[in-house]
Amino acid sequence: MIEVILYGADWCPDCRRAKSYLTDNNINFTFVDVDLDKEAAAKVETINNGKRIIPTLFIEGKAYTNPDNIKLASVLGINAVGRVQLYGADWCPDCRRAKSFLRDNKINFEFIDVDKHEWATQQVEDINNGKRIIPTVLIDEVAYTNPDNVLLTDLLSINQTQDYKVYDTVIIGGGAAGLTTSIYAQRDRFDTLILEKSTIGGNAFLTEKIENYPGFTSISGPKLMSKMEEQAKTYGATIKTGEEVVSIDKNNELFDIKTKGAVYHSRSVVLSTGSTYRKLGIPNEEQLIGSGIHFCATCDGAFYRDKDVIVIGGGNSALEEGIFLAGFCKSVQIVNRSEQFSASQTYVEKLKTIKNISVLKNMTPVEFVADDQDNFKALKVKNNSTNEVESLQADGVFVFIGLIPNTKSFVDLVALNKQGFIQTKGLAETSVDGIFAAGDCREGAIAQVAAATGEGVLASYGLRSYLK
Repeated sequence: MIEVILYGADWCPDCRRAKSYLTDNNINFTFVDVDLDKEAAAKVETINNGKRIIPTLFIEGKAYTNPDNIKLASVLGINAVGRVQLYGADWCPDCRRAKSFLRDNKINFEFIDVDKHEWATQQVEDINNGKRIIPTVLIDEVAYTNPDNVLLTDLLSINQTQDYKVYDTVIIGGGAAGLTTSIYAQRDRFDTLILEKSTIGGNAFLTEKIENYPGFTSISGPKLMSKMEEQAKTYGATIKTGEEVVSIDKNNELFDIKTKGAVYHSRSVVLSTGSTYRKLGIPNEEQLIGSGIHFCATCDGAFYRDKDVIVIGGGNSALEEGIFLAGFCKSVQIVNRSEQFSASQTYVEKLKTIKNISVLKNMTPVEFVADDQDNFKALKVKNNSTNEVESLQADGVFVFIGLIPNTKSFVDLVALNKQGFIQTKGLAETSVDGIFAAGDCREGAIAQVAAATGEGVLASYGLRSYLK
């Protein structure tokens, strides 16, 4: 658990103030009297360049010299409505979204990194019935699993004023396509708003390494997306995360974009909502998601350091993520239902050089198996040649079998093809005048970051023509 140590003395007024503040806010702490403990006194002097300044507090191993109550509130997540603790990780998109929302609304919160503390991972699993779901937010010891911004607004009594501004364009989705559209639109002096339901960067943000983006031999997905985000903001774009769009209505040449918590107004709309990972649809899949079944190695791979995992799929994503996992997992088994991989030859050749990766071809997954605690234990696969079924034991499994466009909300808005992708013509124009589409949600799109940026450029030219 969180360890708070207060080095001080009974005669010290600020020590008494700090002790009182911690006690009043139900913060457990250990008090060490430097007058009675010579080692403690020496430690305080070492921290403060030879000066015995008290109180000196250690919170999770970090020293704070005579922090005032405002600083303590910030570090420990103390607010008027209660103490806020966020269990998460820096690589987690929804953790970034929640942290950004809390900071933007000046809510103090204590961030507890599950990658750094084994007890924190155990705490998350205990709260979520064995599932490793982050962010998990505690407000006065009451847990909320991955709360969206609307719920946080309600729980923390955040007063948000309505945005009545009319934007030139509202871009729905903050991946590479949406960010590029915004950059070009802002350069044309069009006022843009990006609404992103999770965190900026889309699927590219979840990619550990990108080696085919022009100008970079190799760059991490988060770093590339951060550069795009910074550029969009530099040109004046407004970006709001945690905003999931539920409906779009056109009224007298203006669009009303409704999210779960607000309504925004715009002269045009760009749909760049990307795609999500396709599921297998076999027994126990839904039950075990988060309890051993995952769809993002960058997000959840860290939970399986020095453990055995299975990767399902044979495309670029499956092999790329399998290679990434092999960097820190004990072993990786790649299960492919065909005799040949559909991935590029570069990835196929790279597999042969990695000793802790094994490949099972011509095998079809038929069932996920759970243990007594309802955690993933094994994957049953069928040999397509012999029809024999065998069980593959592992600690976790990652599924990479394709993508589904995030277009459910637009079924009655714009024309979609049978697979749910948005149909476009010309300069990324949809069937509705003033609505454009770009990126992985569009019919014919290539699921690559470089292609998504090109689509953003195309959509921006459509916007320019329409708005002028």
